[in-house]
Amino acid sequence: MRQDRAIRTRKLILESMAILFNDVGYDAATIAALVERTGLTRGALYFHFASKEDMARAVLDEAVTREGLSPQAFKLQEWVDLGLLLAYRLPREPILRAAIRLAVDPKARRLFGTRWPDWVVLGNELLTQAKEGGELLPHADPAAVSRAFVGAWTGVQLVTEVLEEKLDLSEEIAGLYQLLLPSIVTPVVLAKLDLSPYRAERLLRVGGGQEASDRG
Repeated sequence: MRQDRAIRTRKLILESMAILFNDVGYDAATIAALVERTGLTRGALYFHFASKEDMARAVLDEAVTREGLSPQAFKLQEWVDLGLLLAYRLPREPILRAAIRLAVDPKARRLFGTRWPDWVVLGNELLTQAKEGGELLPHADPAAVSRAFVGAWTGVQLVTEVLEEKLDLSEEIAGLYQLLLPSIVTPVVLAKLDLSPYRAERLLRVGGGQEASDRG
């Protein structure tokens, strides 16, 4: 019971600080503001995290996530799902949003780095398996595609966030896949991929269960 309470408290602290990072940026986020928002004492905060810097590192530790991802008939579908799931979750999860915010904050990036290289590695793994399975066109280099897509995904997210018109990130990322995939995917596989912006919600709702084997 005590352990469960400690886990809940740690999550509350991390999510509250993530919201602060999102609202005011890394530099302006303070422990005093966090105390005010959470109602916890400084002692309770420092029991879980030694400093604001530790909280920032903890946010970044949770940035690369496979939640909702499950094995699919095509490795390219798993790669697509990775980007769609992140696009769906990001507006709903303060910690993921804060990880992006910290990645583009010059001071935070200088102190802690970013998780972009880890996303590139994860994408490269899936794309390499797709290439070995004959899903990619011969010219498509998995490492180059993964680097380009991580950059494009991040750019779409940042632009979508600042535009005055209200855009849905899931729809924008689904559109990015629709533009990119015809240039790197074999036509047979492309015709069988699900690029719907609503796919991520479905995957999370059913717990990421494997799709029926109607794609063989």
